[in-house]
Amino acid sequence: MPVNPLGHALRHRHAGHHTLVWARPDLQAPETFTLTSPAFDHGTPIPARHRGRIFGTNLSPALAWTPPPAGTAELVLIVQDPDAPLRTPATHALTLGIDPALTGIPEGALAHPSPLDGLTHGKGGLGRRGWSGPMPPRSHGPHSYVFQLFALDRRTGLGEGFGLGEVLEAMTGHVVARARLDGTYENR
Repeated sequence: MPVNPLGHALRHRHAGHHTLVWARPDLQAPETFTLTSPAFDHGTPIPARHRGRIFGTNLSPALAWTPPPAGTAELVLIVQDPDAPLRTPATHALTLGIDPALTGIPEGALAHPSPLDGLTHGKGGLGRRGWSGPMPPRSHGPHSYVFQLFALDRRTGLGEGFGLGEVLEAMTGHVVARARLDGTYENR
């Protein structure tokens, strides 16, 4: 396939890992539980079946985690692409209401509306709710997709229609632990 001139021209433009929610000083917490996926290992490519709506099935991967600390009231999942050629990472999922008693969520659970009771999706940077799978510009190079799972000591209490800013405000001062899983995707 020929090189995409726009993707090639933007090859060195990235939001950067320092702009992830994970890097915020006010959301730092011990990494006392782990996040994994049966679909891919940490640092490896995300399968094409999880690719974004325009080019693929847009099916969110299954996720699993070890138990969060005692006293966790809610888990929050934020998936971001720090390699997007933007000022801030592209948000591919923004999900609240994850029951800390769960040990994971099945494939497709990040759809909007979710087939899993209790999950609520906020609007991501791509303007939609629920999972927005990888859709990097062709010829831009490999992109990281960072799955960030935060354990909170209280429920966020946010209703429908929330955005990332509201979630960050609700989380500040309440993160007791966190876990991370990185996948990659490249559209050649």
